[in-house]
Formats: sequence, structure tokens, C-alpha cells
Amino acid sequence: MSPVPPPGLDPERLRAHLGRALPGLVSGPLEARLIEGGRSNLTYTVSDGTRRWVVRRPPLGHVLATAHDMRREYRVIEALHPTAVPVPEPLLLCEDESVLGAPFYLMEQVAGTAYRTAEQLAPLGPARTRAALLALVDTLVELHAVDPEAVGLGDFGRPEGFLDRQLRRWAKQLDASRGRELAGIGELHAALGRALPASPPPTVIHGDYRLDNVLLGEDDRINAVLDWEMSTLGDPLTDLGLLVMYSEPLEVADSPVSTTAGAAGHPTPGELIERYAERSGRDTSAIAWYTAFAWFKLAVILEGIHYRYTLGRTVGPGFDRIGALVPVFIQHGLTTLQEG
Repeated sequence: MSPVPPPGLDPERLRAHLGRALPGLVSGPLEARLIEGGRSNLTYTVSDGTRRWVVRRPPLGHVLATAHDMRREYRVIEALHPTAVPVPEPLLLCEDESVLGAPFYLMEQVAGTAYRTAEQLAPLGPARTRAALLALVDTLVELHAVDPEAVGLGDFGRPEGFLDRQLRRWAKQLDASRGRELAGIGELHAALGRALPASPPPTVIHGDYRLDNVLLGEDDRINAVLDWEMSTLGDPLTDLGLLVMYSEPLEVADSPVSTTAGAAGHPTPGELIERYAERSGRDTSAIAWYTAFAWFKLAVILEGIHYRYTLGRTVGPGFDRIGALVPVFIQHGLTTLQEG
């Protein structure tokens, strides 16, 4: 009895299309499995019994195509593949929705582990954990060193006024998904607006750069950076600020938001900032603003999840604890701005 295919991917239709588009790639019937996790786009592993690939497509029933743009995601991976930034090899972009019901792309599967918690890092030990996190910074430096024009990404975003637009965008997102009063959120947003820093020259940015969005090999090297759906041209220090935020201990029992900050050997936020400044040559003196902005952005995202939970639109465990985290993120943002 053949396994039941996952929602959103028909292996037989995919195999037929690959036979036409990439003759000789597939040597047998395909089996597919949905990979859990990720922000919103669906990710599957696909195998013919000999080789493995990865398929990415928008979520089922998506409405806003611009929010799940497969062409854009494929384009950035294709542009970065020849550079020093480790990304999977892109193989095919298909915008014909008759194949899987939505646009999708195919890429090589890369070996490695995505570490999401301090507990998962524990078997590595302090020295290897430290090396992995410093390598994460070094890979970010490599990404920000890519010349967008040289790799065909000169028009990949609108870097002028990037921070101001980001701040307004996330405030609008909050207004659209808030069903309760949140002490301090308006104060945090206003304080960020008053202290808007001058951005360095724009680079390609990942938009969600953290340890569980990379695959670490057995040699503790980063084999691939994944989940490029939020990438654009913008202020590189927003990537660093988010990475620093995820390196701060949350000190919340049984938190549904994963963090590796408590792992033995994990570099301090200050060490990550110093490493980035030294390797990139960029001025990181305003990093408190970028880290506070990351706390604000995650507070808005979590409040949106909590709002959907109150409406009964979430499925799975842990959503009942999200709402209690939002004030914690707000307070961290305010404290980061005040104390620098």
C-alpha cells in the first residue's frame, strides 16, 4: 500500500512535470513528506528512493500571492548560490498552478540539523556550541558582503526609508490583529520612531536570521541558510538585531518560543555584536535600537497568533501560552532602548 501523499503535493503530478522539465532527474516513483515548522510557506521532502529534493510552495488556500512569492524566493537563492553564502542548489521554478495547485520550486536537499532549543544543542557541548554560533555570525557577514548589483539583485527591494517603512508596516500589522490593550506597546513604537538611526549602505538581508533557519553539518559548519521568504534589500543591522534578540534569555518557564540562549557555551549578545563588527567593519553602536525593534516585531507577530487563537483559528499545542509572552517581549524592547 503506497503512503498517503501530504496535502498540497501530488507526487504523480510532480513526477510527470519533472519528467518534462528536467528529463532524467527522477528515476522512480516519488514519495513526499511535509516538513513541520517554518513561518508560513509549506516545505516538503521528495524522494525517488535514490535521491532527495525539497519542494517549497505557498500555504493551502493562500489569498495574497505577494506574501508567498515563489519567484522572489527562488530568485534570491539562485542569485546567492554561486557566492560564499551557503544555500541549496535551486533546480526548477514552476509557476504553472495546474501542477500542484500553486506556484512552487524544487531544490536539492542539503544534509544538516536545524537546532531550535538549548536542549538540542546540549549534546554538542560548550566548545562546539560556541563555534556554531560564531559561524552563524560569520555567515551573516558573508551575506551582507554580497554586492546586490553583481548577483542581479539590484532591484530586489526599496532600501530608501527602509526602517521607517518597517516601523509603519508592523504598527499596521498590530492594529489589524489586536483584540486587547497592551501596556507599553504604543510607548515602544513611539520611542523607536523618535530614535530612528541612519542606515548603513543597503545589502541583501535575510529577514529572519537565526540558528534554526540554518542547517548545521556534522563538522559544525553551516551547510545551508534556509527560509528566504522575508529577504529583501535593506538595512543589514536588522538581521543582526534579530540574531541578538534570539540570543537573549527569555526567562519564561515552558515558553512556546524557541531560543538557544541557555545552551552551555552560547556566546553572549555582546560577543556576537563584537564578532559582527570586527568581521564586517560596520558601525554597530546603534544595535540597541535594532534589537529593540526586533522585540517589537516579534511582539506584534505573537499578538497576531494570540488573536487568531482567541478566534479559534489555530490548531495544535502551545497557542494558549503565546498571549502571556507578548508583554514580556514589549518590556524587553523598552528595557533594551532605555539601557542600550
